[in-house]
Amino acid sequence: MLDEFCQTVPSDIDFFEVAPENWMTLGGKFGRQFRELTEKHEFYCHGLSLSIGSPAPLDLQFVKNIKDFLDVHQIGTYSEHLSYCSGSGHMYDLMPIPFTSEAVMHVAKRVKQVEDIIERPLILENVSFYAAPGAEMSEAEFVTAVMQEADCKMLLDVNNIYVNSINHKYDAVDFLKAMPSERIAYLHIAGHYEEAADLIVDTHGADIVEPVWKLLDACHQFHGVFPTLLERDFNIPQTSELLLEINKVHDYQNRHIASLKRSA
Repeated sequence: MLDEFCQTVPSDIDFFEVAPENWMTLGGKFGRQFRELTEKHEFYCHGLSLSIGSPAPLDLQFVKNIKDFLDVHQIGTYSEHLSYCSGSGHMYDLMPIPFTSEAVMHVAKRVKQVEDIIERPLILENVSFYAAPGAEMSEAEFVTAVMQEADCKMLLDVNNIYVNSINHKYDAVDFLKAMPSERIAYLHIAGHYEEAADLIVDTHGADIVEPVWKLLDACHQFHGVFPTLLERDFNIPQTSELLLEINKVHDYQNRHIASLKRSA
């Protein structure tokens, strides 16, 4: 999309989100094009490798490199996954943190470490997970406890709530209601792959399904309207097709804002 967006960016796109790991070491043509875009448009960063819940020490040099990248491109928003992806080595996958009080304290301490280095808030995303080893509390209890203890903001992923609700058989709306409105910084919405009736895989490689759209609508009712990122990591169609879903997000936002004005 670089060549396309360096020529023109549709007005329907309010901001972009990138994984800093994919861009922070690039120079040459790609580096110049990326710089051209960040100078003209708003960007958020959503990291892949911080491994905030890992038992291994934080990679402090990596965190410093993230800060340098954010500074160069004047990006204020940096989010990461409430999970981990490293131990004795890097697993290149997002593993579930045990839902325990000990893990809450461990993550909160590391969040403050990261924020001291990057000199920005660290925003944490509720993740999709496929097993809950050693859980002593529910996912909702764990997520809210981390947000409270770390005093940090949340990236609320609506699709992840739906995926987990099917895989772990809980009520998605109840989970959504339990999330702290005052902690939410922005939203993600995406498609997934239905492997079986009771198993959904979070892929970001398909169109958004109707139950997830309904959950987004419920999110607006419970928590209000926030910047919302359409995630699409592969099977990427033409921009004109992506804009159909982007504008559907705008439609949901505008309908909610209009309803608030009518009731005011």
